[in-house]
Amino acid sequence: MENQKLINFLNQLLSNYVVMYIKLHRYHWFIQGRHFFLLHEKFEEMYQVIASDLDEIAERILMIDGKPLATMAKYLKEATLVEANADDKENEIIAQLIKDFEQIISEIHQVGIKLSNELQDDPTVDLLTTLQGKLEKYVWMLKSYLAFE
Repeated sequence: MENQKLINFLNQLLSNYVVMYIKLHRYHWFIQGRHFFLLHEKFEEMYQVIASDLDEIAERILMIDGKPLATMAKYLKEATLVEANADDKENEIIAQLIKDFEQIISEIHQVGIKLSNELQDDPTVDLLTTLQGKLEKYVWMLKSYLAFE
């Protein structure tokens, strides 16, 4: 299949979104401190958006004749993000999210959009550009939040 590299990239992206979804749930549940109410609500909003977006990624894989991964073992094997393992402090959580979002942005920009353009797959370019824009907004918001600390 000529688009197998793109399918592989999208499955890696899907895997990263699943890891991020679980990570945001963890942060939503375990956040503590004086910004609890704000961050508890923001992390819930984020994981809801990520859940919707991971569904879009899986559906796009199906539309281009691929098969989306659908097991935790495969997600963890393919993801470039790592799971959250510690009950981090507020600023550590925010810094980790910024790092993770920037990593996904970089992968989308450097690999995904390039592969999609090579295949003249405009709908996948559109999807990836939209996802990149959402993640860039999260990075901007989280960095702005840290600026007040």
